[in-house]
Amino acid sequence: MSPAGSDATADPTADGGGTGSSLSDLLAGSLAGVAVVLVGQPLDTVKTKLQTFRGLYTGPVQCLAHTYRKSGFRGLYAGSSPAMVAGVAENSVLFASYGLCQRAVAAITGARDAKQMDAFSNAVAGCAASVFSSVVLCPAELVKIKLQAGRELAESRGQRFQGSVYRVTKDIMRHHGPGGLFRGLEMTVAREMPSYFCFFGVYEMVREALKPAGRTRADCGLLATTAAGAAGGVLLWTVTFPVDVVKSRIQLDDAMPTRGWTMCMFHVYRNEGVVALYSGLAPTLIRCVPSSAVLFLVYEYTKKLFEP
Repeated sequence: MSPAGSDATADPTADGGGTGSSLSDLLAGSLAGVAVVLVGQPLDTVKTKLQTFRGLYTGPVQCLAHTYRKSGFRGLYAGSSPAMVAGVAENSVLFASYGLCQRAVAAITGARDAKQMDAFSNAVAGCAASVFSSVVLCPAELVKIKLQAGRELAESRGQRFQGSVYRVTKDIMRHHGPGGLFRGLEMTVAREMPSYFCFFGVYEMVREALKPAGRTRADCGLLATTAAGAAGGVLLWTVTFPVDVVKSRIQLDDAMPTRGWTMCMFHVYRNEGVVALYSGLAPTLIRCVPSSAVLFLVYEYTKKLFEP
């Protein structure tokens, strides 16, 4: 059935219980990842620049305008290729793992199937699923960040930045080997686990609150799904943004140590204040509302195509 002809969206807690369900989760998550990058990449670029070069720009608007004047739309979509890879890899693995983790949590808690799970159980499933997605996300996000803020880093050192996905990846491999692609993995996991505990928990809680009377979460329509996705995204970033700030700085600059990242966070707090740990939050929250909404809309309606 075409999703355009339905008032309802598919339920990610639907327990397909087999390979078909996992494959549909994988495809739906992949398409959702592409959609998120197309919608949110310019503001993600602004976020990265503000996180890593606080003080260089007066705010997100000036950063956005300066980047556009300097490099045009190409600058705003810097790192979009690895971001697309990251989005597809993360969301396909995340949602496929989420479906499997839901079934595991349902079995442990004694729920008849994933549809009967409460918001907390779904949050636990999302938290567990994020461990798997972090592994595929980290290398692509590392390259993306180096492309997004590499020009500022090079200019601060009196150098010229000539970056491309190939050059950045080749440089990482030459200096650090394959393991260098996983620089920041510990921080990625530390960010993703609480993020997706909040994300999926709030998403399911809002859908439960907005479902039609006497119906299930699967019967939530367009507005309810959009609101649930946006609410989950806002809480996700608000809770874990300080970790993301430190991760971005460490992944951008190879001179920064990766061990003791919690001490690095304390160092930022002590020298730059708590505001520095939330530098770039404004464009992130603005971005995450449409991005999170698009993420779940594309995911839900793609899943609907696989329903018998």
